[in-house]
Amino acid sequence: MHALSLGTWFIHIATLCEWTLAIIFIARWGRSTNNYGLIWLAIAMLPNLASAMAAITWHIFDNSELLKGLVVLQAALTTFGNICLALAAWNLVRAKVQESST
Repeated sequence: MHALSLGTWFIHIATLCEWTLAIIFIARWGRSTNNYGLIWLAIAMLPNLASAMAAITWHIFDNSELLKGLVVLQAALTTFGNICLALAAWNLVRAKVQESST
């Protein structure tokens, strides 16, 4: 685990915790307001969380060449996650526009 500095590890772990808390808070907010768009947003955040976990796992094993597939998985999850987040954001905007036009 010496591939990254202590400060970099702190940022990685803190970001992972923040993202997890954001998912939980957004899902709870969506449930409490019956806003399914927010629930979909929370679900759309999960691939990016998995991407971060893949990156951290690779770093835990000192960026081993044997685990290079984790880099490809992380890139794919990031791409998929960003697409999911874009669709979830579009869904929220679409719902807000429909709400304001009625």
